[in-house]
Amino acid sequence: MKILIIEWASFGKEDIDDAFRKLGHHIVKFSHPDYDLRHSDDFISSFSAFMEGENADLVFSSNYFPLVSKVCQKFNKPYAAWVYDCPHLSLYSATVINSCNHIFTFDSATCNEFNRQGITTVHYLPLAAAVSRLDTMVPDCSIHSRLDCDVSFVGSMYDESHNLYDSLSGLDKYTKGYLDAIIEAQQSISGYNFIEELLSDKILSQLRKVRPYAPDSDGVETDSYIYSRYFIDRKITELERKKLLGAVSDNFNTNLYTHNPTPYLPNIHNLGAIDPYSVMPYVFKCSRINLNITLRSIYTGIPLRAIEIMGSGGFLMSNYQSDMDQYFENGSDYVMYDGADDLIAKCRYYLEHEDERAAIAASGYNKIKAHHTYVIRLKEILNRIFN
Repeated sequence: MKILIIEWASFGKEDIDDAFRKLGHHIVKFSHPDYDLRHSDDFISSFSAFMEGENADLVFSSNYFPLVSKVCQKFNKPYAAWVYDCPHLSLYSATVINSCNHIFTFDSATCNEFNRQGITTVHYLPLAAAVSRLDTMVPDCSIHSRLDCDVSFVGSMYDESHNLYDSLSGLDKYTKGYLDAIIEAQQSISGYNFIEELLSDKILSQLRKVRPYAPDSDGVETDSYIYSRYFIDRKITELERKKLLGAVSDNFNTNLYTHNPTPYLPNIHNLGAIDPYSVMPYVFKCSRINLNITLRSIYTGIPLRAIEIMGSGGFLMSNYQSDMDQYFENGSDYVMYDGADDLIAKCRYYLEHEDERAAIAASGYNKIKAHHTYVIRLKEILNRIFN
C-alpha cells in the first residue's frame, strides 16, 4: 500500500515512518508551510497536484488538518489523522464530518463528545511507544552520571509570560473571584473536569469583554470550550505542577526538564529542555520515579509521556486518568497518586522498596511491548479503515 504522510515537526514521526515500513507499506511525504491553516489556496493547489501525481491509497497525519481533509474529500481518498494533542482546535472545523475522515483521538472523552453529536468520523485510539527503538537506548556510565535521580518530571510549567489566563487582568472582582474559586476547587479533584460547565453566560460575557474570541469562519467551537481549555485548564496545570514539584523537590533529589527557569522551585535541579527523541528515553531509564502530571484539558486520555515512560522501562507515577483503567492496573503496571501528600508518601515508599518499584516498571513495560507499539496501533488504524 502507498501511504502519503503529511510531513511536519510532529512527535513520533520517525517511529511512525518506521512502523509503516515494518508493515510492508511504501510511504511518500508532502510538506507545505500552510499545512495547519484553515484557508490556503496555495496549499489546496499544491497538495492536489501532489495527490494526482502519487495516487496514494491513504493519506495520514499526526493531528488533524482541515485543508488536508478538503483535498482528500475532493479526491475521494481516505484520510487517517491520529490526534495526540488535547485540546486540538482543528477538530472543531466543519470539515470534521467529511466522509473521507478517519480521525483517531487518544482522549475517550473527546471521542464521546463528537459521537454524542452523531459525528461518526471520530474514534478512540490510545497512543503508542517505539519499544524496539527504546530497547536499543541503554544508558552508559556517562549518561547515568548526568541523569540519575530519585524523581524526574519532563514537561512545560505553563508559566510563560504570554500565559493566557494571566492576560485576563481587566476582569471585575466578582468574575475574578469566581474563576479563582473554581480553579481552587478543580485542583482538589481528579478524574472529572467541571470547569467548562461552570462558565455561565454571565461569566463568559465578562471574559469576552476582556479577551474577545472569534472562531474561524469554519470553526464550530464554543466560547466556553476556548476559555476553559486554553485559559483556565492551563492555569490549573501551572499551579498544580508548581505545587507538586515543589513538594517533591523539598523531599527528594528531583530533576526537572523544561524550557523556562524556575526560581520558585529552589530545591529542584532544572536541567532545561531536552530532545524527546534522542535524550528523553534516557531520562526515563535513569530516574527511579518518573512523574506524569497531566495537562488538565486532557480529560480522560493517557498522555504520550506516560506511554513513553512505561515503554522505556521506567517507573511511572501518575495522577488519575480514567482511560488508564482500560489497559493498565494501578499498583501493578504503574502507581497512581492523589494530591501532594499522597505523592510524597508514595515516592518515599517506592524509593525505599526497590524490588517492588522494579517489578511495577517491568510489568508496565511488558504491557506496552505486547499491546501498545506503533506497529500494533497503525495496524489497528489500517484495519479499521480498510476492513
